[in-house]
Amino acid sequence: MKKILPHPVLSFILVIIWLLLNNTIAFGHVVLGSILAILIPWFTSSFWPEKVCFKNPMTFFKFALIVIYDIVVANLTVAKQVIGPNDKLKPAFFNVPLDITHPLGISTLASTISLTPGTVSCDLSEDQTYLIIHGLVIDDVQETIDEIKERYEAPLMEVFKPC
Repeated sequence: MKKILPHPVLSFILVIIWLLLNNTIAFGHVVLGSILAILIPWFTSSFWPEKVCFKNPMTFFKFALIVIYDIVVANLTVAKQVIGPNDKLKPAFFNVPLDITHPLGISTLASTISLTPGTVSCDLSEDQTYLIIHGLVIDDVQETIDEIKERYEAPLMEVFKPC
């Protein structure tokens, strides 16, 4: 089974993402998404330097719900900010120190930050100890860093523990 599905959790997530992106659960899309979800991890498994251990799936589920909620709220907030007067925008670059060390966890954190409208992960330091983030409206840098660490990094540290 490991030869067919080298990363079963990734395959499951890919099917779900495929269906969400296509906004349908039609049989053809389920089949195509399933084929892609098998082939993509299978063809890329040699590129994965280490085994991915996915712990605490319930924590990841809660994390996903928080991210979805944050994306919806941030979309509404950013739309209001962009339509309104530009003098209320306070763009800033700032560094978020990382406690998470798992490469997939860091990638997931950076992607989550970029998925949430109003913030973008710009770069990862060479020593992988901090992310450089750009925010559209940053009133308090430390408060924003604390929120990212609490809402996103802490759950990901529980999910992506070393094997």
